[in-house]
Amino acid sequence: MAHRLLKISSLATAVFGCSGFYLYNKQLDLNDLSVVRFGRAAATTAFISYDYLTAFKHVEYGTEEYWTLKSKVHRRSAERLRDLCCANRGTFIKLGQHLGALDYLLPEEYTSTLKVLHSRAPQSSMEEIRQVIREDLGKELSELFVSFEENPQGAASLAQVHKAVLHDGRTVAVKVQHPKVQRQSSKDIMTMEVLMRAVHWLFPDFAFMWLVEESKKNMPLELDFLNEGRNAERVANMLAHFPFLKIPMIHWDLSTKRILTMEFAEGGQVNDRDYMKKHGINVNEISENLGKLYSEMIFVHGFVHCDPHPGNVLIHKSEQSKKTEIVLLDHGLYQVLQPDFRLNYCRLWQALINSDMPEVERYSRKLGAGDLYPLFSCMLTARSWTSVTTGISSVPVTHAEDIEIQTNVSMYLPQISELLNRVPRQMLLLLKTNDLLRSIETTLQTRASSSSFINVSRCCIRAVARCKLKFTTVVWETRDDRALDKHTHVRTHTHTKVLYLAWCRTADRGRACLNKHIL
Repeated sequence: MAHRLLKISSLATAVFGCSGFYLYNKQLDLNDLSVVRFGRAAATTAFISYDYLTAFKHVEYGTEEYWTLKSKVHRRSAERLRDLCCANRGTFIKLGQHLGALDYLLPEEYTSTLKVLHSRAPQSSMEEIRQVIREDLGKELSELFVSFEENPQGAASLAQVHKAVLHDGRTVAVKVQHPKVQRQSSKDIMTMEVLMRAVHWLFPDFAFMWLVEESKKNMPLELDFLNEGRNAERVANMLAHFPFLKIPMIHWDLSTKRILTMEFAEGGQVNDRDYMKKHGINVNEISENLGKLYSEMIFVHGFVHCDPHPGNVLIHKSEQSKKTEIVLLDHGLYQVLQPDFRLNYCRLWQALINSDMPEVERYSRKLGAGDLYPLFSCMLTARSWTSVTTGISSVPVTHAEDIEIQTNVSMYLPQISELLNRVPRQMLLLLKTNDLLRSIETTLQTRASSSSFINVSRCCIRAVARCKLKFTTVVWETRDDRALDKHTHVRTHTHTKVLYLAWCRTADRGRACLNKHIL
């Protein structure tokens, strides 16, 4: 205890010393208030660290009193972190949103508290928006648009979106970056890195440097809206065979690194069951189609949209055609999966669906999990180890199991932290994406449906078959997808029948259901 208190004293001295250094330097640039942002972050980190360090001194580990107290400390620490994110805005809100999405990787007290950051993003003033447009496009608003709504359609951590009408009558969405984010982001990430290292020094089991490293890598990409536009066009071409997918068209002549102008898309959020009911939209169909999109992105193409929170996935039903579309927005954050990683990930999911535990261990180890492969399997599937070993495609998800998993997250946080530092960096955004998609399925009450496993299985088989074709001499032209589909059709169709029959048996639906939907 004395040793740790000495560490905190040293840390406090360093914090105030650094603050003074920052303040001295800021005299050279009065427009940059990093000293305030750094001071808030350092103070919050010190308060949280001291709370964890002293709260459990007189409580026996493992008792009911201990776990109750730990939940309270988690909650008030999460609230302090939330308040810091709201105060510092920008990169801090982005980081908080990322943490809030890790439902099955962080204690519930943190995720539930930080989720509110999606609705607490700051807004830039209209004058700031005009200034960014003037600087980047070289014209006034009136020269570019017939009308431009001053109240944004939505505000996020890095930008806000306004509805506007072009001179040719087309309605567009104009995404404008908050003017100070670009300048502050690198300093904010440096602040996070310094403080994360300090916390790890105090608490060696706390190993969340991966979070800072990912932010350092991804933030410049997310702040480049031209990169976002290119991602949007790439995924639109890649998934053009899905008639239900809508990617808004980019207006390149009105886009820069800080401004992205695109076709305006309407719709309700993907987790809004009331909206779907009002417009006669089939919830199960939406869930299945969303699963198809992401299974193909992850397992077949290895190019994955990694921010599918409800505000970025809209549902729209055309009044004329009555066709229901999934509108995918915000293409700033994508993960490119390397071929070897993607193949091992496919093999792992096949093993999980088939309850092939030797293969689960084998491919978990290949993906860096080591002896923590049981925990890794539970994190990937958000299922208990009992369900994983019994078969995730045959054991229904229960509320009791969800509670068990959330409880285990708090108990195994050091192991989870170690695992997240151990696996390839490509895995980190996939885990976040999985959690976001599961959250949507939970809200829609379609989680662990047969269709989700069927889509994953089909895409895994296609991906593995494509890989095998690269290393074998065949008559078919390997670039011809129609030949590939013919090559894999029998395996896919047979596997789908077996998987669906197992699910129908679990749901007590029998052969009639199988004949109706598969044969």
